Amino acid sequence: MMARTKRVRRGYSAGEWGRNRVRVFADPKTGLFQIEWRENGRRLSRSLQHRDWARAKRQADEAAAGFAKHRPNGKAETEAEPLTLGRLFEIYGEEVTPTKGEHTRQHDRTTMEMFLRFFGRNRDPATLSQRDWDRFIRARREGRVGPSGRPVSDRTVEYDVKLLIAIFNWAAKSRDERGRLLLDRNPLRGLKTPKEKNPTRVVLAEDEYQALLKVSRKVDWRFHVALVLAHETGHRIGAIRKLRWCDIDLDAGVVRWRAEYEKTGYEHTTPVTAEALVALAEARGRKVGGRDAPVLPAPGSHSVCVGSSRVRSWWATAQRHAGLEPKRGRGWHSLRRKFATDLMDQPLKVLCELGGWKTAKTVLRCYQRADEGQLRKALDARRRAHS
Repeated sequence: MMARTKRVRRGYSAGEWGRNRVRVFADPKTGLFQIEWRENGRRLSRSLQHRDWARAKRQADEAAAGFAKHRPNGKAETEAEPLTLGRLFEIYGEEVTPTKGEHTRQHDRTTMEMFLRFFGRNRDPATLSQRDWDRFIRARREGRVGPSGRPVSDRTVEYDVKLLIAIFNWAAKSRDERGRLLLDRNPLRGLKTPKEKNPTRVVLAEDEYQALLKVSRKVDWRFHVALVLAHETGHRIGAIRKLRWCDIDLDAGVVRWRAEYEKTGYEHTTPVTAEALVALAEARGRKVGGRDAPVLPAPGSHSVCVGSSRVRSWWATAQRHAGLEPKRGRGWHSLRRKFATDLMDQPLKVLCELGGWKTAKTVLRCYQRADEGQLRKALDARRRAHS
């Protein structure tokens, strides 16, 4: 009996991991279907020379059945190849990473490749230990491993190793087609992750926002609209970039924030201020396309949302025009912290609904920061209450 097949997001897979796995997928450049398999530990592929999806799936099933009957490396049919770190990351990258947001997907790919270079692609994940954990953390801090080649903060190291923990936790709960756990246990469970003692969480000052706003149209009309929306809604720039006109109701003055573009996966609708409506009306005047057209289209394309690198570039340009010295942490996210701090007097439940935070704990720990004026105001109120 042939093994069960499984459909995945990037294509179609047939067969079992470590035995007769075969995958078909469309070449992003030509649209022709490709078939991919492993032979003697090497990943091989060839073009099927057609675009027929049903035919491609049928060919994958047939190829998997052929591998099941005759293994090219001569191993017994029931003998499974040992799980390596490279194979585990490959499975996770195909089945879990595609469900994440754009930025997180990129981080997954970059970080998994970094782990493979450091620990070795053929390393048995079950053999990782405290020594490997400590060795990686030291090397990452010192810049001896990683894409930049420069020392990084504990916050960056924490972000990286949390992915490794998540992959191992997932593997300890996931089974292959024969019902066997990918990992019997997470070998790194319980190990202490680095914590940044004094993380840099900059809150954009009001005078800095006004300076950026003054030069925003000189940079690009889309930058102006994005800047105003980030300031007035408190949402992440990633969610703002992905807004489409079907998410906007100018008459009702509300915006729908889609779950797939929210870091927390929380879909919600919020009212917007008069300033935000003016900015949206300006963007509406430049609209090309139907209801699905992006509010902030990429330059040169009316159907694609502006990219993350473009909005970061606009921010840097605006800082130069505004005469603001570059400051670590003063970026798009500093507007989200400003929003939370400006509304500090509001009930936390209201603030969380407006900004799309799932829990008040996150707001208190990472976003709100009381300034000296607010601290003095609180002390004066206490004194008046006692007198």
